[in-house]
Amino acid sequence: MTESMNIPSKYNPAQTEDKWYDHWMKQGFFRSTPDEREPYTIAIPPPNVTGVLHMGHMLNNTLQDVLIRRARMQGYNALWLPGTDHASIATEAKVVAKLKEEGIEKSEITRDDFMKHAWEWKEKHGGIILEQLKKLGASCDWERTRFTMDEALYESVIDVFIDLYSKGLIYRGVRMVNWDPKALTALSDEEVIHKEVQSKLYYLRYKVEGTEDNWVTIATTRPETILGDTAVCVNPDDDRFKHLVGKTVIVPLVNRAVPVIQDEYVDMEFGTGCLKITPAHDENDYKIGYKHKLDTIDIFNNDGTLNENAQLYVGEDRFDVRDKIVKDLKEAGNLVKIENYVNKVGFSERTDEVIEPKLSMQWFLKMENLAKPALDVVMDDIVKFHPAKFKNTYRHWMENVRDWCISRQLWWGQRIPAYYLPNREIVVAKSKEEAYKIAMKKFDLPGLKVDDLKQDEDVLDTWFSSWLWPISVFDGIRYPDNEDIKYYYPTNDLVTAPEILFFWVARMIMAGQEYRKDIPFKNVYLTGIVRDKQGRKMSKSLGNSPDPIELMKKHGADGVRVGMLLTSPAGNDLPFDEVLCEQGRNFSNKIWNALRLVKGWEIDNNIEQPGYAKISVKWFEARMNSVLETIQDHFSKYRISDALMSVYKLIWDDFCSWYLEMIKPPYQKPIDKATFDSTIIFFEELMKILHPFMPFITEEIWHLLGDRDDKDCIIVATMPENKAFDKALLESFNVEEQAIIAIRNLRKNKGIPNKEPIELFVKKNNDQKANHTFDDVISKLCNISEIKYTDEKIEGAASFIVKSTEFYVPLGDNVDIEAEIAKLEEELKYTQGFLNSVSKKLSNERFVNNAPAAVVDKEKKKQADAESRIKVIEEQLVGMKKVHK
Repeated sequence: MTESMNIPSKYNPAQTEDKWYDHWMKQGFFRSTPDEREPYTIAIPPPNVTGVLHMGHMLNNTLQDVLIRRARMQGYNALWLPGTDHASIATEAKVVAKLKEEGIEKSEITRDDFMKHAWEWKEKHGGIILEQLKKLGASCDWERTRFTMDEALYESVIDVFIDLYSKGLIYRGVRMVNWDPKALTALSDEEVIHKEVQSKLYYLRYKVEGTEDNWVTIATTRPETILGDTAVCVNPDDDRFKHLVGKTVIVPLVNRAVPVIQDEYVDMEFGTGCLKITPAHDENDYKIGYKHKLDTIDIFNNDGTLNENAQLYVGEDRFDVRDKIVKDLKEAGNLVKIENYVNKVGFSERTDEVIEPKLSMQWFLKMENLAKPALDVVMDDIVKFHPAKFKNTYRHWMENVRDWCISRQLWWGQRIPAYYLPNREIVVAKSKEEAYKIAMKKFDLPGLKVDDLKQDEDVLDTWFSSWLWPISVFDGIRYPDNEDIKYYYPTNDLVTAPEILFFWVARMIMAGQEYRKDIPFKNVYLTGIVRDKQGRKMSKSLGNSPDPIELMKKHGADGVRVGMLLTSPAGNDLPFDEVLCEQGRNFSNKIWNALRLVKGWEIDNNIEQPGYAKISVKWFEARMNSVLETIQDHFSKYRISDALMSVYKLIWDDFCSWYLEMIKPPYQKPIDKATFDSTIIFFEELMKILHPFMPFITEEIWHLLGDRDDKDCIIVATMPENKAFDKALLESFNVEEQAIIAIRNLRKNKGIPNKEPIELFVKKNNDQKANHTFDDVISKLCNISEIKYTDEKIEGAASFIVKSTEFYVPLGDNVDIEAEIAKLEEELKYTQGFLNSVSKKLSNERFVNNAPAAVVDKEKKKQADAESRIKVIEEQLVGMKKVHK
């Protein structure tokens, strides 16, 4: 009985995946602690604690796992550190919704009670995404799992706030902020998504005070904000309105008299050239109001309804008011006209609510001095971006950086360590007690008690904890000289999405420079966006995103990993199609069938290795080393999908389709031991090369290829390195490969059965010598009774040409000369066209002078090959036509 009888006929991912993942965990293969080896470190981009696995996570984490598994096999002390982000806005929204379901309003409970509910929610739902990553095969050191609200990470954030405040980089002030009326919090500029929307432009007229019928017309997309107007502004160069400067106009409906002022900011071409100024509700109006010392009237409540200052529509939603005020303005005779208008409107990244520009007291971090060193390390390639095109985006952001609004009006998060005294002074400290001691030393407050100090209600922006992630996960803020931070920092690679390049990547680089005087990572691999076949971004709202867990159940984790990677070049969007996962599953089946074939052979220790097998082994070894060199090059350039494709073709084409056919023993005959042993070694090497991409099937096959103990696993096996290889042997096989394909096609076209032996004549040209290297292989694969080398053309034979070598298969009277002539003429036409395109390229001086020498040499070789091929075809045609006459 052969060994293949013990191997199931079909590969079953469901049984294999859990078995090997549990085994790897039990053996501690993912665990990393500092030792004498060189570290290779990835800190996972922490998914939101509210999250479940989506296709973007699948791509991102598959790429990380490929990199970490490869590094582990290369002998590095590989650490992939996992964790989750507390996601202030998203989590608080979930907890508020849960409380509502239970009949509890957030406003009815204390902060401490709310935090208890939030922690309960986190404990129940917070680990889902990490468990799902295990199904994908993520080889993280789970014992090191971090959460941004863990004590060590929480305290690190507080320490950094105190430090930056003491350096004068954090300040508190009233500024125009992006207000989210749904989440009821300020947002940083980076958390606002600007979308093009179809709006209306409303032309409204304001009466000039003290006149019977003089009016000024303004244009606005937000008529509801006229209730907060405190001026009308014109450009000083605009002659149309010079007579109005210094006068006042009446704001419709509320009948407020406001001045007409001048400022260069006004665009004379936009609307009417007159601009209404609402300092409380527009960023640019705020700047003009500040400059001209205008009144500021805030007409909105935090939830987007109108407040008492508006005088009208109090308590009504801003968008309802827009509809109502337009009707009222029309009735009052103040609406001139309405035009359709396309403009960009800011939406909250988290809630998709329209942002309300709002004056608010917030905490800010000065960015200018932090940005400069973080820009330099990227522009100088100390931190390398893959692809490099994102350097320009990064530079643009960093050169136009604005102060970061770091406070959020929430409870879930790191509470700002600022304490307010009765005399309105602020003390920043780690605790109320510490703040009290500082206050007593600093201020003359003899009756001050600890309870008189009131802590700021706000929490810090979630990104204010995430920017410390590569440092805080190793506790490097609190203990800057601990063993972990000194060993693992800086990390090696960050895999993330371009849309958080500034949110997160830039800020981590800033934090690294500020707190470690070093970069946080050496390479940033920027993934594309996963899109559907129609090019739309995959999202829950569109319902076009498959459930990754269901995909893995259907195609196996390995199949889905391959599907995600096959079309995901760095920085380019991934047009995902489930067919790619089927391709991954089919690849698994192909490898499995190859295993069953090899394990099904009977071995005879007494048989000598045949010539065809000996050269086949030499050829495949050379081929594998050649591809390993290519794979190494791809990885060095972060072309991960190209690396996978190289492995895929090496296994599917070179190993399964060619090598196994070349060495396969005759039907029901045994194989010699030397060839079998070489084949098993090749199989093992291939599984090692493939393992980072397809960890589960490779581990299963590794254990079926040989007897191994629990520790002898492919996950910790040594990754093959490319060795020197015989290039001439590979080039020689390329010719023979084309010849084999041509002979098989000839048999098919002429109806010659494969079991019927045929003769083959080979005619070398251009003084080339006969090459017998693969004669045995051709004879075996094509059932050739004899290969003869000749200097003459063979009559009564079908022929074909590979490069400049002519091949003849005698057919007696069965040769259709006319068909042979037609085939040669078609071949001649194609080759002449090919030569023409190559010659054009080589006659282009820019190409010849600027292209790398190796590329030019390759084109010259193509030209020479085509010329010699044309010569041979033309000679054949002359001979054929003579015979035909």
